[in-house]
Amino acid sequence: MNSKIAITSFASVSPLGNDSVAVWESYQSEDTLIKPNPIGTSTVFASFLSEESKQKVAALRSSESNYKSLDDSVLFAIFASRQAVATARWKPDTVFGINIGSSRGATQLFEKHHTEFLSTGKAQTLASPTTTSGNISSWVSQDLQNNGPEISHSITCSTALHALLNGIAWLRSGMADKFLVGGSEAPLTPFTIAQMQAMKIYSSAEINTPYPCRTFDFSKTKNTMVLGEAAAVICLENGAKKNAIAYVDGFGYATENLTHSVSISAEATCFQKSMKMALGKMNPEEIDVIVTHSPGTIQGDLSERKAIEIVFGKNLPLLTNNKWKIGHTFGASGMLSVEMALLMLQHNQFINVPFLESQQQTRPLQKIMVNAVGFGGNAVSIVLSKKL
Repeated sequence: MNSKIAITSFASVSPLGNDSVAVWESYQSEDTLIKPNPIGTSTVFASFLSEESKQKVAALRSSESNYKSLDDSVLFAIFASRQAVATARWKPDTVFGINIGSSRGATQLFEKHHTEFLSTGKAQTLASPTTTSGNISSWVSQDLQNNGPEISHSITCSTALHALLNGIAWLRSGMADKFLVGGSEAPLTPFTIAQMQAMKIYSSAEINTPYPCRTFDFSKTKNTMVLGEAAAVICLENGAKKNAIAYVDGFGYATENLTHSVSISAEATCFQKSMKMALGKMNPEEIDVIVTHSPGTIQGDLSERKAIEIVFGKNLPLLTNNKWKIGHTFGASGMLSVEMALLMLQHNQFINVPFLESQQQTRPLQKIMVNAVGFGGNAVSIVLSKKL
């Protein structure tokens, strides 16, 4: 890379909690945060924010009259972004860019407005501006009053890591010195759940197991993907920084040729390419851990595993993920995986998946790779290194 890219803060609101201490404590527990929940007319597995986090988001909604009409995905992003910017000590006059994406966007509001339209034949005045794809970054920008560019995008489940790639590009180009990047998702709605069920990838509420999402369990005979809600962001800065938490040591991306709109090859060619690009000249043995994408589907989990074996050979890094605990948060999921990686680096502690064979950490954690891929075969791999 041409210059160091420092991560100077991170923040999130998710079923894990709403600050880094609570999130890390949650990872110490082997309990899943996925539970049966009534959504629409059905009861399905899902992972919601805690009551404490819901109350804080509700307080944010009530704090400004303009916020009362916003979707949860926007409020989640504002909540996390305020924390990240404060931790990074970016002052009101700091110039920084914003790129926070979402796979689904304002799902709750869109479904609400569309239902009203089908019933009345009319749309409310705020239906359009509160459901546009650029709604998240633009409102975060309004809330933080930043002086830099604000960008939104949707690249399905790799959205947040594509935001990170975009932030790196802006920093390395010299067009910005600081960028706030991440993803936000509030997909726990009847229509969104129904779409996943229609593809036959959602975990059945009839499954009798303490872990409804069986990520990287290759003995499963059914797909077990579960959805969760969250927002997660990080602050990027150009160059070496005294307050750096970690650095981006490598990045890679690739798009796979599709056989259908949600396909992935048996050996995840896109992941092979993105991981090799992220490694660059690094020895694969330098990677201590990979935080996998592994959504809990049979094909998705298996193809990623095969891609890892092809790239890393017999000496595999430690492998982990967090979807067994909080479900798949679509556009926010990649940044939640980055958060998990940063916490493992900070605490020098590997987090096992409790229902899989235990893996033993035998050396200090210095470099962690994070993977994400979404519908459309858009894979991203990021290598994070501990501050030395």
